[in-house]
Amino acid sequence: MLQSSMNYQKIAEQIFLAGIDGVLPDKLIRDHLRVVGDELMLGRRRYSLKRLANIYVIGAGKASALMALEVENLLGWRISGGEVIVKYGHGCALQSVRVTEANHPVPDVNGFAATARIMRLAQSATRSDLIICLLSGGGSALLTDFPEGSSPDEMIRLNDILVKCGARIEEINAVRKHLSKVKGGGLARAADPAALTSLVLSDVPGDSLDVIASGPTTSDPTTYQDALALLDRYHLVSSVPGNLLQYLQEGAAGIRPETPKAGDPLFIRTQNLIIGSNRHALAAAQKKAIGLGLDCLIYDDELQGDVSVVAERLVQTALQTRKTRRLRKPVCLLFGGETTVRVTGDGLGGRNQHLALLTAQLLQHHPGITVLCAGTDGTDGPTDAAGAVVNSQTVACALDKAMDPAAYLQSFNAYCFFHKAGGHILTGPTRTNVMDIVVIIIE
Repeated sequence: MLQSSMNYQKIAEQIFLAGIDGVLPDKLIRDHLRVVGDELMLGRRRYSLKRLANIYVIGAGKASALMALEVENLLGWRISGGEVIVKYGHGCALQSVRVTEANHPVPDVNGFAATARIMRLAQSATRSDLIICLLSGGGSALLTDFPEGSSPDEMIRLNDILVKCGARIEEINAVRKHLSKVKGGGLARAADPAALTSLVLSDVPGDSLDVIASGPTTSDPTTYQDALALLDRYHLVSSVPGNLLQYLQEGAAGIRPETPKAGDPLFIRTQNLIIGSNRHALAAAQKKAIGLGLDCLIYDDELQGDVSVVAERLVQTALQTRKTRRLRKPVCLLFGGETTVRVTGDGLGGRNQHLALLTAQLLQHHPGITVLCAGTDGTDGPTDAAGAVVNSQTVACALDKAMDPAAYLQSFNAYCFFHKAGGHILTGPTRTNVMDIVVIIIE
């Protein structure tokens, strides 16, 4: 049982780490890929290993290297080759599959080059081959290309604009898919007629396959017009490089081919399997919390919205829970999802650290509530922190150090705030990614 002297910030971190452990790729891969004699059991399909000419392993995302490692452990010498693209610092040593590290959330030359190699491999595959594609969060930036008539620099500039505009990930990816030959079913089109199975770690609310990594191996319900509507909605039209805007406009006019839609026969030999999601992480976190002696409820597994609105909701939910429930022991509320933030300052941070600092301001006069906000990939924005944990003392301690939390919020500099004030959650790259987790403990 928990004692009143327990450090609830540390307890919240233990619960968060248990959530990460619940979605590490090794076990999740083994649940969906098995070799039995001369047969490969892959999701709902069986393949005769004697009849397969080649097995290729490709993919992209922060977890793709660790996913590929487990595939290598299971298939070994049977793998003919392949390549996965991970964020810098998320790689690991592989035997048969090449690992390329590239930039995220804005692509770079490594990502463009590795994507071109993956597309060439996919196009070379025949009907006698099997391609195993490993996708996880971050895949949209890592598996990247640019349309004819444009350049890598223009795509880099556009992605930087998109990730800072405050749009939801499905909106951003509608634009990305329509400026790509690999996203939005493009990889499946390149791989046809080879058999293709994607093993997917979901990092989007609702686990929509067409949104995860911009849906390279599934049909795309969005259109060129949807992409243009997003740019208009967020007042980005004048900021988009001219060649890219022209490409989208030509697509909307029917000059460019649309992404493949549901029912396209190219998907007949393709299957997409979600092997892990935020729900899996929350279930593991809940089990840990209960084991530590807390009452624990998974309150919301599709947390979305602007960080300022979400911060208000989190604190109000905690206060309402304290008011309406007779707390015989501490209560833990778990949230999972992905918030949005429109960045207007030039500071250093990420959505989880910004959310935590907003929440700290709201908790100043409400002792006994601890809130942790962190990303399951271990890196929040362009920082080495997963997120931060706060309580009613966070702001007071900062003020004692002559730090003004409001100024850090205004400049979007939450990383520097927590670096000085304390409260960072530092895990290092976890090599998995199923969105974010919020842990609230109410004493």
